[in-house]
Amino acid sequence: MKFKYFVSSLLLITVMACNQPSNESENHSSNSTEKQEQKRDGVYFANLKDGDKVKSPFIIEMGVRGMEVEPAGKLDEGKGHHHLIIDGSFTEKGQMVAKDETHLHFGKGQTSDTLSLSPGAHTLTLQFANGLHQSYGQDWSNTISITVEN
Repeated sequence: MKFKYFVSSLLLITVMACNQPSNESENHSSNSTEKQEQKRDGVYFANLKDGDKVKSPFIIEMGVRGMEVEPAGKLDEGKGHHHLIIDGSFTEKGQMVAKDETHLHFGKGQTSDTLSLSPGAHTLTLQFANGLHQSYGQDWSNTISITVEN
């Protein structure tokens, strides 16, 4: 009788375990989606993500997939350089990226910099543009929100 009870219990536990969603498969699914997002052509912040809290000054690292970074000055297809727009939006495709206190140009081909921002909420928009500072548009931009803490 004990053996029969043991086998029945084991069978019940096995059936229940097979019907439970696996955290591993859920994690794999979300990791898979994240990896697909990371492989998509475009620009990205290598060391920051949306919602991060930072202390000023802080470092930004800029990356791009699907194009190559080169200094400004000549027009080469599939190449360009980064711009950072602070508390603003992307620049329309073909338009010149403005150059002022909130539109920073990395025309030497830089992929990192140190920023000092006032405490509070800010948006950072990474914009890729060609060698003549003409924007590749919204598809080649990425905006995140950060909070600078005291």
